[in-house]
Amino acid sequence: MRKPAATTGEERLIAKFFAPLAKHPGALELRDDTAVLTPPAGCDLVLTKDAIVAGVHFFPNDPADVIARKALRVNLSDLAAKGAAPAGFLMALALPGKTSERWLKSFAQGLGEDADVYACPLLGGDTVRTPGPLTISITAFGFVPHGKMVQRQRAKADDRVIVTGTIGDAALGLALRKDRKLAQRWKLSAKMQKHLASRYLLPRPRNVLATLLQENASAAMDVSDGLAGDLTKLCRASGVSAEVNVARVPLSDAARAVLAKDPSMLRAILSGGDDYEILCTVPRARSETFIAGAQALGVPAADIGHITAGQGAPDFVRDGRTINVGKAAYSHF
Repeated sequence: MRKPAATTGEERLIAKFFAPLAKHPGALELRDDTAVLTPPAGCDLVLTKDAIVAGVHFFPNDPADVIARKALRVNLSDLAAKGAAPAGFLMALALPGKTSERWLKSFAQGLGEDADVYACPLLGGDTVRTPGPLTISITAFGFVPHGKMVQRQRAKADDRVIVTGTIGDAALGLALRKDRKLAQRWKLSAKMQKHLASRYLLPRPRNVLATLLQENASAAMDVSDGLAGDLTKLCRASGVSAEVNVARVPLSDAARAVLAKDPSMLRAILSGGDDYEILCTVPRARSETFIAGAQALGVPAADIGHITAGQGAPDFVRDGRTINVGKAAYSHF
């Protein structure tokens, strides 16, 4: 009688930590090299891919479960901005040699909990060793009714510019992580510090707005590289420009407290990355409907300006004057 074939270390790792997350039947229990995903009738398949790297997108000592959630959520945010409902994801996990099973258990737990919350199961992927920093690359899939994906190149002159949530918190949270003395300089309460730290650590993808975006938005994207830079990208794709009233940009109490002590931080707020809010353009006649609909779903939304004819970087206007927002967006290169 033949003995069962020995399993490799990678197979044991996958079976122990990640196969329990593969709840979609098309994942084939992660026993194959591929998965099967069939779009519902009348739907298009929407794909997105984002990677996060230790020391670039998160701190190496961040909790493993939070790192996992962030890796998935930055991709869910892209799907949200397209009006797509999550359907599943593939993950490539490059692990440094010193990674412990305790760390992997926590990572898998956080990933699995978010996969359940957002109805986005693991479908497959790859696990490898790396001599470099921890890297997680996720490819996420979503479904949207045929022809309804909200692109970024269809904004029109006179559309309203709308953003969800608050802007700049993640950039301020990162600044606090790099320099703890800023909390005292900015006179931030413990609650404010906690808020800013959490906004950098963990995005809040707005997938609940998918249908509302399909029905009302002319163009949309998520704010991952900074409001100023991402609005510039949207305008460039649409062949238009925009004017933003800085006073209307939604800010948290913590961000307002920072500005009260250090007005120069306005540039960081407008151009800092990792907000993962929705930036969209909506025809003027539908803007109030969109904002009310978002608020009914528990997501604050604010009208911050309008699309203008012509091309060029958006104008950010305060007290009737255009201000210089400095470096418009984060860039890896």
